[in-house]
Amino acid sequence: MGQGMAEPTDIRQDHERFTLRNTLVVPVSAERAYEVFTERLADWWVTEYTWSGPTLLAELGMEPRAGGMLYEIGPYGFRSDWGRVLTWDPPRRLVFTWQIGADRAPVPDPARASEVEVLFTPDDSGTLVEVAHRHFDRHGTAAEGYRRALTAGWHELLSRYAATLLHEPA
Repeated sequence: MGQGMAEPTDIRQDHERFTLRNTLVVPVSAERAYEVFTERLADWWVTEYTWSGPTLLAELGMEPRAGGMLYEIGPYGFRSDWGRVLTWDPPRRLVFTWQIGADRAPVPDPARASEVEVLFTPDDSGTLVEVAHRHFDRHGTAAEGYRRALTAGWHELLSRYAATLLHEPA
């Protein structure tokens, strides 16, 4: 996997039945934290979590605007959309739909998709990053199990995100 990991105590997680919250402080400006989160997904996202997998993934991205898509491009240029950007407010707030079901199948109907909100708040130590993945109930009967599974998933993703920021050139 190659990337360093943040210490487990650096990421705090709590949850309600249909919401997972993650918080961490990163030692960079809110502008930089937002930029790396949105423009450099391929640097920190776990490629095993993509449909294409680590050997066939060609691109991972987020279109930088409300209405833009989160997507991956795999073999032969095949594109898979993961969700849609609902709020694009750099460097403060990002909200997007999570249109991947508990069975890893695409969820074309945004009314049946969960939602991720990311807040970037300046802090004495850098930037407080808060990631709330909410509305798991929209995923139907698998909702609670899916939230439990993504608890570990988001911890790994955010550990890699923090490690990417820690290894940035000054």
